[in-house]
Amino acid sequence: MPQPPFRAELVLCNEEGIASLLPALLPRLWKFALRLTGSHLDAEELVQCTCVRALEYAHQWELGSSALSWAFSIMHSTWLNEVRARRLYNRVHIAWEDDLLQRIPDPAAANQETRRMCADILTAVSRLPEPQRDAIVVICAEGMSYREAAQILGVPIGTVMSRVSRARASVAAMLLGESATDNNEPVAV
Repeated sequence: MPQPPFRAELVLCNEEGIASLLPALLPRLWKFALRLTGSHLDAEELVQCTCVRALEYAHQWELGSSALSWAFSIMHSTWLNEVRARRLYNRVHIAWEDDLLQRIPDPAAANQETRRMCADILTAVSRLPEPQRDAIVVICAEGMSYREAAQILGVPIGTVMSRVSRARASVAAMLLGESATDNNEPVAV
């Protein structure tokens, strides 16, 4: 599978370092933050925190490595810390907003049926346990490799593969409903 063209510019060995690459990363960071948080306000704060931390720890980024993967890793760990803090202080964990699906249209959706299918898939993904949801978003939505996802999520590559596999099976089961499991037919994932 050919890599998207945007990745080449994000792996440049640049004398100015990560600071010069951050503006190009912002659209992808914003999308990833929205998927992680499900909230525009939380996503804005998360992108800001990620950029600040990326600049603070710029000396840890290796020239020639993927700045996007490195920034995603910072974002994911920052979000996990926020979720833990919210749970610790008995704050309500922000659930995926159903109306968020309407605010982020799929430009490739050509017709109503396709848009409905996309909405059903996003709803099913939002119902996954957080570790599975994070893994499938990083792999399927962001197009990262399993190795990059393992680095971003801070888990072994086998764990990422397992989470993605279980997430795909769960999404397929949710989309097919109870009848798929009643018929004992294999589910293509």
